[in-house]
Amino acid sequence: MFYLIGLGLGDAKDITVKGLEIVKKCDKVYLEAYTSILTIGKEALETFYGRTLTLADRELCESNIDDILKEAKDIEIALLVVGDPLGATTHTDMLLRAKELGVKTQIVHNASIMNAVSCCGLQLYNFGETVSIPFWTDTWKPDSFFEKIIANYSRNLHTLCLLDIKVKEPTEESLTKKVRTYMDPKFMSVKDAAIQLVQIIDAKPDCGIQRDCTAVGLSRVGAPDQRISVMTLEAMQMSDLGPPLHSLVIPAPNLHPLELDYLSQFR
Repeated sequence: MFYLIGLGLGDAKDITVKGLEIVKKCDKVYLEAYTSILTIGKEALETFYGRTLTLADRELCESNIDDILKEAKDIEIALLVVGDPLGATTHTDMLLRAKELGVKTQIVHNASIMNAVSCCGLQLYNFGETVSIPFWTDTWKPDSFFEKIIANYSRNLHTLCLLDIKVKEPTEESLTKKVRTYMDPKFMSVKDAAIQLVQIIDAKPDCGIQRDCTAVGLSRVGAPDQRISVMTLEAMQMSDLGPPLHSLVIPAPNLHPLELDYLSQFR
């Protein structure tokens, strides 16, 4: 059996009772450290669960997962995922691969940023399509995601922006070599995202969104040191919401009175 278990967003205790029972009985337990990270380390989870965890990086999750799935035909294996297991397409692909290999699967859901974003007071049913903002480089500055923000904004819908993380990413120089070297972990902040968004807006003066539009920055949602800040997108370029992980919301232009009242406490 192959289990996908959501860990929630806060600390070791956010796992569900069902999820914890499965972790304790499995033969092998992997901690996915590619699509997201917890605000606490692997050691804290091992202490709480009372067992050893094996880190599953991008290479394992995308290239070598078949080996784990084949093993799950005969033993019980769990993959622990921050947030909800199906918040990333990587894990949907795993389930499809498992089905092709004839491996039984079970999903244990948990809270994710997709629903916990409502902690800022914006109502979930007023959100449009979620977007991901990637880190720019000197030679690669994609902005196709911004069209979705414009579409949501024009329909008076909020946009949740998931911000890029880089964990065990190979350097460009090592991609053509036998031995890979990896970049240091890197996590996009709301400040980084705002800087890129303002540059896109400046390049698209007729897009319908201005640099003084409202932006909501969130950091470490679900953790005791969670922070929420509301200001203009232009001002967000100078903000500091502390350690990762961060998320950014571009609210709809016309907000419900309850949303306005709730957001006001974070200005």
